[in-house]
Amino acid sequence: MKKYYWFILNKLYLQNHKKLLIKKYLIGIVALIIISCAPKIFSKKWTTAIAPSNFTVHFETSKGNFDISITRNLSPKAADRFYQLVKHRYFDNQLFYRVNPGFVAQFGSTDSIQYNHWNSIKVPDEKVIQGNSKGTISFARGGPRTRTTDLYINLSDNHRLDTINYNNVKGFPSFGIVINGMEVVENLYSGYADTTMDTLDLMYADKNAFIKLFPKLDTIHKVYVKP
Repeated sequence: MKKYYWFILNKLYLQNHKKLLIKKYLIGIVALIIISCAPKIFSKKWTTAIAPSNFTVHFETSKGNFDISITRNLSPKAADRFYQLVKHRYFDNQLFYRVNPGFVAQFGSTDSIQYNHWNSIKVPDEKVIQGNSKGTISFARGGPRTRTTDLYINLSDNHRLDTINYNNVKGFPSFGIVINGMEVVENLYSGYADTTMDTLDLMYADKNAFIKLFPKLDTIHKVYVKP
């Protein structure tokens, strides 16, 4: 009788063990599917894409929508990087983290992981062909080869930026201009002005905490190249 009970218990154990193995196997398969389907954060191949000669980028924001027309030959390397960032949805769900009234509306910083990936691939500097008139877009920078992810839209004619020598690089070349919805750009919340710049490290580390400090900042919902 004891042998019979042992046989039954052993059989039940093997059945349960088999079910557990199948369950773990299925969980592993599901996890692999999820990982394979999840969008990549970054690939170096993305930074080799060449932008079209002319293209239009559509912004959907918390204040409304606007369009920017890009002309590649005004600053080819800048246009290429902007095109790459837009195509891979880098700007989606980001903030206009610096809006200095009458000066610029700036965006392009995000969590440190994405930023560090894109920032590792440098963009060569280029001379200014088109200046910083109202409505034009340019890359922000802090020195040689630092035009990587952050851009600004001019809220007025800022032609001193065309020739200024800052950290051994001359001028900020613009490469596009707002063609629809400039009133939306001008209406972005500007009450914080440049005070947000002192706590950008917090934005990289904890975006929600940064938003709690500056809750009125406007958001970029979606950015894409118009067909």
